Amino acid sequence: MRRLCQYFFFSVVVAFLAVFLLLPVWTVVETGCHAGLIAEIFRNKIYVDGLINSFQVAVVTTFGVFVVSLSLALIYDKFDFPGKDMCNALMLVPMILPPFVGALGFQQLLGYYGIINTLLDTMGFARIDFLGGSGKFWSVCLIEMLHLYPIFYLNLVTALGNIDPALNESAANLGAGKWRRFFKIQLPMMRPGILAGGSLVLVWSFTELGTPLMFGYNRVTPVQILNGLTELETNPLPYALVLIMLTVSAVMYIASRLLFGGSTQAGSKGTLGSSAKKLSPVRGYLALGAFLLVTLIAALPHIILILCAFFKRYYNSLLPTGFTLEYFDSALSNSLVLPSIMNSLRYSILAMLIAIAVGILIALASCRWKLKGSRAADLLAMLPMAVPGVVIAFGFLSMSVKYSWAHAIFNPIENPLWLLATAYAVRRIPYVVRAVSSGLEQTPEELENAARNFGAGPLRVLTKITLPLVAANILVGGLFAFSFSMLEVSDSLILAQKSQFFPITRALFELSQILGSGPGIACAFGVWAMLFLAATLAAASIMLGKKIGSIFKF
Repeated sequence: MRRLCQYFFFSVVVAFLAVFLLLPVWTVVETGCHAGLIAEIFRNKIYVDGLINSFQVAVVTTFGVFVVSLSLALIYDKFDFPGKDMCNALMLVPMILPPFVGALGFQQLLGYYGIINTLLDTMGFARIDFLGGSGKFWSVCLIEMLHLYPIFYLNLVTALGNIDPALNESAANLGAGKWRRFFKIQLPMMRPGILAGGSLVLVWSFTELGTPLMFGYNRVTPVQILNGLTELETNPLPYALVLIMLTVSAVMYIASRLLFGGSTQAGSKGTLGSSAKKLSPVRGYLALGAFLLVTLIAALPHIILILCAFFKRYYNSLLPTGFTLEYFDSALSNSLVLPSIMNSLRYSILAMLIAIAVGILIALASCRWKLKGSRAADLLAMLPMAVPGVVIAFGFLSMSVKYSWAHAIFNPIENPLWLLATAYAVRRIPYVVRAVSSGLEQTPEELENAARNFGAGPLRVLTKITLPLVAANILVGGLFAFSFSMLEVSDSLILAQKSQFFPITRALFELSQILGSGPGIACAFGVWAMLFLAATLAAASIMLGKKIGSIFKF
C-alpha cells in the first residue's frame, strides 16, 4: 500500500511536468517544425543576424565569466587570507538585481553624457558612444558577465573543494611544475563544475531577453521573438524562430558536455584537512582586494541605480545633485507600481507553493523512495535550467492559443494568474529539487528507519521525521522560487499583456520607457526589488553556506 501511494504521487508529478513543461515545448516544436518556415527564417538576413548576435553574446559572456570566476575560485581554494569567510557572500552581490534592471544603472554609467564620458571630457578626451553601434553589443556582454559570474564561481569552488590535495602533492613530489599540475590534474578534475556552470551561463546569456531589450539592442533572437508576439495568430514565423533558438541552445549544451563532460573521481578534502596556504598580511589583503574589486565593479549598476532613485539630476556630471524622495513618492502613487507588487505577490506565492510540492515529491522519489523512473524525473525537473525561459513562456502562450482547455485555464487576456504562476513555478522547480535533494542526501535514514520500527506509518514518518530534518533546505528552495519569481523577466514580458495584470518586472520596463520622471521612478522601484532579493539571498547563504552552489547545478 505504501509503495502504491508513492507511485501515485510520483505519477501525478510526472503528469504535471509532462503537461506544463514538455507540452509547451512540444507545442512550439510542432508548430515551428516546418521546412518552409525554417527556410524562411534563414533567408531573412534580420533573423540570421539576430541568431549570430545572440550566439556571439553567449560566447563572449561565457568566456569572460570563466576567466573571472576561475581566477577568484583558485584564489579562494588555494589560500587563506583575511576576510575569506565573507568572499562567497560578496560573490552573490550581482544576483540581487535582474540584469535588465541593472541596465538602468549602466545607461547612466556608459551613456554619452554619463559618468565615464563626463570623466573623459573633463580629462580632455573625446566622448565615446558606448551605447551606440557595436557599443551596445559589448555593453550587453559586460552587464551579463557581471550578473552571471557568481553561478560559474560557485560551481568552480565546489569542484575545487572535491579534489584530493594529495594528488597535487604527489605530482609536485614527482617534479611536476605548478602549471603542469594545474592543466593535468586540477583542470580535468574541475570538468563537472565547468560543465555545470558553463552550460548554464552559455544558455542563459544566449536567451537573455531583458538586457538587450533595455539597451535597445533589438537585433538578437529573444527580442525578435518578443516583437513577433503581436502577430502570433496570423504569422507562424515566431514559432520557427523559437524552435531554432531551442535547437541552438540544445546543441550548445551538448557541445559543452562533450567538451568538458566526463565523470571525475576525487578524494574529499574533509578527511584530509585544508590544503590552503596561509598568505602573508600584504598578499592576504591583495587576495581579498581581488574579490572586493570584482564585487565593486559588479555592484556599480546597483550603486548608480540607488543614486538615480534619490537624486533628480545626474546628467553630464560625475556626481548627482538635487536630493529628493519624489521618485519614491511617485512610485507609491503610480498606477502601475502598487498593483504590480500585489500581482507579483499573488503569482509568486502560488508559484512557490507549486514548486515546493513538485520539488519535494521528486526529491523524495529519487533520494528516498528509489522508484523506477525517478532519476529520469529528476533529470526532467532540471530541464528548465537548460531550456530557455523565452521558449517556455512562448510555449505557454501558444498553448493558450492552440488548445481550448488551456485557454480556459491560462487566459492571458482576462486573468493570467494561473498562466504566470505555473510558468514561474516550472522555471523554479529545479531550485527546490536541488535544495531538498541536497538535504536528503546529507541526512542519514536511521531516524526514519527507527520510527518505522516503532510502528509509525509512512505519512507520520514523512511529516514528523523526514520533512523536519530537511526543513531548512525546503525553506531555501522556497525562498529562491519565490524571490526569483518576483523578479522573473522572460515570462513577465511575454505573458503579461494587460497593464492591470503586470508583475513587477513588466511594470519596471514600462516605467523605464516613459520620458521625464519614468526612469527615476523605475530606479526607485528597482531599489525596492534589490533590497528584497538581497534579503532572500542573504538568508539562503546563511542557511546553506558553501553548499549554495548546488542550487545552480543541472
